[in-house]
Amino acid sequence: MKEERKMEALYDYLLKNFEPNKPIFLSDVKTSGINYANIRKQMKNLADSGKIKRFDSGIYFLTTKTIFKSGSELSPDDVLEYKYLLSDNKRCGYISGLMFFNQLGLSTQLPMVYEVVSNKATKDRRETTLGGSKVVVRRPKVTVNDGNYKILQFLDLLRDIDMYSEVTGDSLKEKLYWYMDKSGLTVNEMKPYFSYYPDKLYKNLVETGVIFNGIFA
Repeated sequence: MKEERKMEALYDYLLKNFEPNKPIFLSDVKTSGINYANIRKQMKNLADSGKIKRFDSGIYFLTTKTIFKSGSELSPDDVLEYKYLLSDNKRCGYISGLMFFNQLGLSTQLPMVYEVVSNKATKDRRETTLGGSKVVVRRPKVTVNDGNYKILQFLDLLRDIDMYSEVTGDSLKEKLYWYMDKSGLTVNEMKPYFSYYPDKLYKNLVETGVIFNGIFA
């Protein structure tokens, strides 16, 4: 009965402190009177009982009812965001690589690997898995924050444009200009970050026409 009371107390704590269908990392579960080892045990018990669901090692979530018997599922994108892109609700990383090209409509290829650049990275490049998906985590060239992550993400894309983009010529320029306008990005804001990138960035800035955006407006 004592173990059941602990489990129910932890479940009540989760209901009060976490939103349904959002990742719950064991490291974020902090409740008085229960140490980490016991929290880990009780979270497993809650998952075994069906009160919560396990997404991956150390990652759980509160499920909601759906038309399917198993209930709702957790989006890998949400887990990726919580784990690598945000820290205390502040931006600390961004999506990079083929996935970002796909999001901008520059590639029809569905990425087999999630690529992220994050302040949380401990190495220049590390491969890991998340919910069965492969994730490549890279350390940023400069600390990522709310004010610069879109700039860095866009410059990463320009650096790799000849590698991933299936769109070329005027169509490519139109899509890049559209994204710059939508995101409020200007060449002047990007300039301080140019030195963090290889020389090919300058070549791609010119060939895509990005360097001229706004000059003839």
